[in-house]
Amino acid sequence: MAEGKKLVIVESPTKMKSIQGYLGDGYEVLSSVGHIRDLADKKSIPADKKQAYGKYSIDVDNGFDPYYVESDRGKKTVTELKRAMKSADELLLATDEDREGEAIAWHLLEVLKPKVPVKRMVFHEITKDAIQAAVQNTRELDHALVDAQETRRILDRLYGWDVSPVLWFKVQQGTSAGRVQSAATRLVVDRERERMAFVSASYWDIDMTAAKASESFSARLARVDGAPLARGTDFDDHGQLKKAVLVLTEAQARELAEAIEKTGEGSVANIEAKPGTRSPKPPFTTSTLQQEAGRKLSMSAKHAMSVAQRLYEKGFITYMRTDSTALSKQAVEAARAQAVAMYGDKAVPANPRSYRNNSKNAQEAHEAIRPSGDTFRTPSSVSSELDRDEQRLYDLIWKRTMASQMSDAKYETTTVTVQVDAAGKRAEFTASGTVYTFKGFLEAYEEGRDEKRGDDDKNADQSLPQLSVGDTLALRDVEPKGHETSPKPRYTEASLVKALEEKGIGRPSTFASIIDVIINRGYVTKRGQALIPSWLAFSVIRLLEQHFADLVDYDFTAALEDDLDAIARGEQKREDWLKEFYFGSDGHVGLRNIVDNLGEIDARALNSTPIGDVATLRFGKYGPYLEVLDSENPDAEPRRINIPDDLAPDELTPARAQELIDAPVAGDRVLGENPENGKLIVVKDGRFGPYVQEVDPPEEEAVDPVTGEVIAAELAPEEKPKRGAKKPAAPKPRTASLFKSMSVDTIDLDTALRLLSLPRTVGVDPETEVPITAQNGRYGPYLKKGTDSRTLQSEQQLFDITLEEALAVYAQPKYGARAAASALKEFEADPVSEKPIKVKDGRFGPYVTDGVTNVTIPRGQTPDDITYEIAVQMLADKRAKGPAPKRTTRKAPAKKAAAKK
Repeated sequence: MAEGKKLVIVESPTKMKSIQGYLGDGYEVLSSVGHIRDLADKKSIPADKKQAYGKYSIDVDNGFDPYYVESDRGKKTVTELKRAMKSADELLLATDEDREGEAIAWHLLEVLKPKVPVKRMVFHEITKDAIQAAVQNTRELDHALVDAQETRRILDRLYGWDVSPVLWFKVQQGTSAGRVQSAATRLVVDRERERMAFVSASYWDIDMTAAKASESFSARLARVDGAPLARGTDFDDHGQLKKAVLVLTEAQARELAEAIEKTGEGSVANIEAKPGTRSPKPPFTTSTLQQEAGRKLSMSAKHAMSVAQRLYEKGFITYMRTDSTALSKQAVEAARAQAVAMYGDKAVPANPRSYRNNSKNAQEAHEAIRPSGDTFRTPSSVSSELDRDEQRLYDLIWKRTMASQMSDAKYETTTVTVQVDAAGKRAEFTASGTVYTFKGFLEAYEEGRDEKRGDDDKNADQSLPQLSVGDTLALRDVEPKGHETSPKPRYTEASLVKALEEKGIGRPSTFASIIDVIINRGYVTKRGQALIPSWLAFSVIRLLEQHFADLVDYDFTAALEDDLDAIARGEQKREDWLKEFYFGSDGHVGLRNIVDNLGEIDARALNSTPIGDVATLRFGKYGPYLEVLDSENPDAEPRRINIPDDLAPDELTPARAQELIDAPVAGDRVLGENPENGKLIVVKDGRFGPYVQEVDPPEEEAVDPVTGEVIAAELAPEEKPKRGAKKPAAPKPRTASLFKSMSVDTIDLDTALRLLSLPRTVGVDPETEVPITAQNGRYGPYLKKGTDSRTLQSEQQLFDITLEEALAVYAQPKYGARAAASALKEFEADPVSEKPIKVKDGRFGPYVTDGVTNVTIPRGQTPDDITYEIAVQMLADKRAKGPAPKRTTRKAPAKKAAAKK
């Protein structure tokens, strides 16, 4: 770098190029690639520091002093930054303006120890004007924000490292607890508990079609003889009425419907029209963006944030981690001008809209998420510069921002009451219709809903004909309808994000990672958009509720966030707060005291859930199962019944449990005899799926014809085992897994024998004279020729593929060579290897590679979730681990020869 240049350090390598172009030759822009250091793990603590920092990398007895170490990637980054610092006359720290960004800037200062002036540069969008303005308006490092981030990091380390080991011993290895993830998991479990305890109620009503001349509309029975009819909202979760209403039985509804059908006409008894207005929602915050992206675009919270990150770094939107609903003056003017240009002068109100921000959060950016710049680019004008998901999300952000500054929508809702006298009763039906007299912001955007609309909402959208009180209406299609009340819907990612925000659990910038963690940990699975807790989650939450009640209490968790905000605002001291949290005070027990006084934890009770009086659900080493006691023989070993993987906890009712218990055992069915060796072929349903097995037939026993007793077989002298000799191990029976297309109920002997014959020799390669075999492996069917293997397209090919077809497969380039021509994603060069980073689809799933290092994308993530920063971090972490150790067979120590007598 030339003498006199200013060094600018940003977090993301993607930002470097754009910002460098905006700042020009007087600056050099480099990246820290996120955090350069973090709390040490136990292996990284030097021997002389072990006593003070050994347990947590935190000296809890001396001000909660943390011990940080640089990552392998961080060391290389620091070396490059120090080299650049030598010829810089000023350092500008331009990391993100939130807690994490401020902490990264502080860590850079601690490690680089610059001798030149240091300034903190912040910006909320990557545009030329914003970057140049940020250079001219720098500030000092905010140490209160740094303290808040460090407190949060220390808090999470203490929480996780103290509580998680309890889960390992009492629930399952690999489980973990976290300050926010545990509260989020409890939300999902609590909703499932509500569904399990829910008692449905039945009620009936009547729908009909009423017509005036050729115009018709739908109406629903509302009152009978003045008594209001029951609706679903009139019942509580136990199926009991919350107020006095009329509940029709099926017989009553059908009788009344028949009478109304015979009458054939009714009259308009009342017409009521009410005007109304709807106001637009505020522009997006991090939380509302995640929710709406889930509702409208079916994006996971993590994926939405990944796409938003790309849009921000490319300069299309402002900073995407914010709690603020405020817009800058230039943004308000841009939105209003564009709305007028597109929809006319009446599209915006006389005065600009402002939205009150209820967040006390001090670490977030100070503007809502919006299109960048002082003139918004329309989605159609940027479509060629964005991929599909980026374009969809940008369109959503653009519409929401525009709508937030537009006029209220105005409507009129008309409710008509139709009276019918039939069977000696006065039945009153109602119908509603809404007409928008001015659409206002709805021209641009309407917010989505978490829950599906009911019939009442749908009927409100209909158009009603011109009616007057006393008009006679023809009635037809009179239909009684039965209803069952439903429990609260399961959380979706969007509704869980909303619940987390409403309860103050976590921060919107962390919601995506929270949901990702609870899914990857196996606490939650997705069925469509719904989040379903596993039985593992029930055991984890039960332990935490019983022994760490504060840590999963929603109010307590929210209070922690408020305290962190207070530290960020400089109103609370980091050390004092951590001391109270960990060691306790008069009003708080303290984490250390809880862990040190846990007492006995009954793991069996913890992992047990009664299913009525039918069975007990147990969660064991290999997952959940039903344990059934023999009522006639209490001392007998309990039966174990496998639970279908797709059965949600609220679906395991006592009746369903009894069905599983009474169902015939799938498997252990003898298919027949192997004609080659006389052994029996049996199909079984094992813990890891159905399979066939070859077993020895039962030996025939000799019976004394006189006494009827079994005669023990006499062994020949040479067959008798020698004294002290070990009994030879019985050979393992041949087994083979069923294909996915096969069933234990329908598989026959011929198919089972074909499965047991695998691997099958397809033939010999005429060029190399090496046999080619078709095999079924852990990752599916494949061909093998020596050490060269190729994936097959289907399991059936194991039986059917010919030598000619196999040779054709081998004639194609290796899978990796084919994939190299068409990567799923391509990024800039990796900062270490200086080679382009690509996302490819491999035999074992998608992976990230720079041509030197390969990293499999973790379960729960997709290629769409991978950004340049994530890819760089994944590669750096893989390099830091080094090559996988070679497997070695440990030789058993030689036994000493027995002393001769």
